[in-house]
Amino acid sequence: MHRRPAIASLAAVLAFPALAHHGWSQYADDRPLTLTGTITEASYEFPHGTVRLQTDDKTWTVVLAPPSRMANRGLAREALKPGVPATVVGYPHKTVADELRAERITLNGTTTELR
Repeated sequence: MHRRPAIASLAAVLAFPALAHHGWSQYADDRPLTLTGTITEASYEFPHGTVRLQTDDKTWTVVLAPPSRMANRGLAREALKPGVPATVVGYPHKTVADELRAERITLNGTTTELR
């Protein structure tokens, strides 16, 4: 009889990644944007890294790749820090006016493909 709580707990743990991850259909992949600015905040956390990018006219939340992919492609946590200039190519969110899903990011002359 003690199996049911264990099975329910296991099911919840296995379902967590599906709940934490979101689909990409909410981004306008027919409207690519190139943004250049300065990183003001950065996160290298699961499920996706993020940066806040201050451009000339506004601050964007840029959704990056998962940390494991960024690391495998040579983008170290230390590279994403406030004050670093960055250029990001990606797709704007369809309903969130200041969010972009990044396809690639360029820091200090090095471009990292994120998708």
